Amino acid sequence: MGELIYEIRQNAYLKLILHALKHKASAVNGVLVGRFDANKGVVEISDAVPLFHLSIGLLPALEIALMQIEEHYASQGLSLVGYFHANERSDDYDLGIVAKNIGDHLCRYFPQAGILLLDNRKLEALPKVKDRSHVMQLYSRDGSKWKVEESGQLVIKEPSANVMLLDYVSTQKWEDIVDFDDHLDDISKDWLNSELFK
Repeated sequence: MGELIYEIRQNAYLKLILHALKHKASAVNGVLVGRFDANKGVVEISDAVPLFHLSIGLLPALEIALMQIEEHYASQGLSLVGYFHANERSDDYDLGIVAKNIGDHLCRYFPQAGILLLDNRKLEALPKVKDRSHVMQLYSRDGSKWKVEESGQLVIKEPSANVMLLDYVSTQKWEDIVDFDDHLDDISKDWLNSELFK
């Protein structure tokens, strides 16, 4: 499985980073939606759905969210292809038990599922540094364990994504992101973030 490429679309990339920036003092998580092109060996990540910032390990809320997400995206021929996670503490760079458990759950249905762990150091440095590298680490499942993949296996589909990200950081666009926790508090809030980039 080491030769798989995970290709993330710009909007998915921006959504998961904005989610982490909005809740800097909390752990956040979400799922990655897309499809697998077996001929090319590419997991195409076309969207990211921010899930939680309050109770990331709460199973009933997670199950409800996953059912709604799967139902919505199935009509577009898309399914859950991975998970993203940002740790609460800025000095915590480990893939924790909650992230591994949710990743394991997704792998039962999609064996090529990956986990993107956001790098809090790079997130904090975003406003100050004009770095073009992505701010996350890719993990894939190797047998029963999660292992760090080479940085070249995670590709941002649109090269301008980091330029857009810096623009969104400077305008505090993260204030507009809605996650499933926000939706559960107020069902009028759109967990799909349909208007975020319009």
